[in-house]
Amino acid sequence: MDNEQFLEKRKFIIKLGKALHKFGTPAYRLETHLQTVSRTLGIEGYFLISPTSMTFVLQHDTDQEYNHVARVKPGELDLGSLARTDELVDELTSGKRTLTEALDRLEEIANKPNPYGPALTCFSFGTSAAAFAMLMGTGWNDVFWSGLLGLLVYGFVYRAERSTRMAEVLEPFATIVCAIAACAIARIDPNINIPVVILSSIIIFIPGLALTLGLAELAARDLISGTARIMDASMLLFKLYFGAVLGMAIGKAFFGEAIHIEPEGLPRWAIWSAVPILSMALVFIFKARIQDSPWGVLAGIVAFFSAMLGGHFFGDSVGIFFGALAVGVYSNLYARWMKAPASIALLQGIVILVPGSKTYIGLNALISGETMLNQSHIGSQIFLIFMSLIAGLIFANVVVPPRRTL
Repeated sequence: MDNEQFLEKRKFIIKLGKALHKFGTPAYRLETHLQTVSRTLGIEGYFLISPTSMTFVLQHDTDQEYNHVARVKPGELDLGSLARTDELVDELTSGKRTLTEALDRLEEIANKPNPYGPALTCFSFGTSAAAFAMLMGTGWNDVFWSGLLGLLVYGFVYRAERSTRMAEVLEPFATIVCAIAACAIARIDPNINIPVVILSSIIIFIPGLALTLGLAELAARDLISGTARIMDASMLLFKLYFGAVLGMAIGKAFFGEAIHIEPEGLPRWAIWSAVPILSMALVFIFKARIQDSPWGVLAGIVAFFSAMLGGHFFGDSVGIFFGALAVGVYSNLYARWMKAPASIALLQGIVILVPGSKTYIGLNALISGETMLNQSHIGSQIFLIFMSLIAGLIFANVVVPPRRTL
């Protein structure tokens, strides 16, 4: 390998790493994938990835070593771009593309706009909020108002994409506005549960998936990235909770104390139907490709009903282990059959299981001493659910070993 070839391969590996990081790939998967690609290209590579920094050490066969350190922002899930990038690497390693063509294609993927546009994404935000309220099972009024406030939340997200100032305060500001709006709504509709409506409307911000990925990185002994991701998720959770408390205080000051009339709970069919609805909304929010969407929706259904079945026999918290085990096995089989990243199905399934909302509810109970829903021992449940989730994913990789690194 001459020096010019090394420079071109080095450039591709660095751009590939930055692109996959931008698309939300967990550190332990990204490091393994970059090592595999480097060896395929005939380069010895060592990588250290965290949510906010990337270190590349690439070695030429003449013992010449090249270091590259980059400061990056935490990635956001873009499953469509992740799938396209994985296909690009396959095309490069199989000889269907040259390095120059691969670099151009990688640049094109990284700069590709949201394929679904603002209108469909906005609708998905509202649908996901309403579907989560259905999962909580408190009442149809909560479902309706949560969906409307979910649309409002997307308005702030859309603005944050174009304004640095809004991006810096997006999560707490959106939560404050939703909390004030929920207090105002309670004056005309006393059947709503204000905390549940607030939680449902901002559910897309709740960092349950980030907490789970952080624990998975710690379980994989990727200590720096795992610790950083958990701390970032914890701080986001605190900001959301503070926004809710401040918004409710402002709302009560303006609109007075709301009188809550307990509505009739949702029927079981409504709670079950919320799972595929939420999974379909996540397809557009996570920007998954249409051709991959049935697999992602099915992953959510597999995860939820496996957890329900396991919970029926072993208890709800341990039931999450069986949900994670089932969706992990399903995702690894999907990766084998479809020759696609397991993350495409896995992440859409895990989102249904992650106890981010329970973490928020537990934080509320810890600080205020009040419960949003009738759930006892919420703190111990959160811990056990997280551990069950991670254990299920680990055992899934033992039952069906993953063939692909992403």
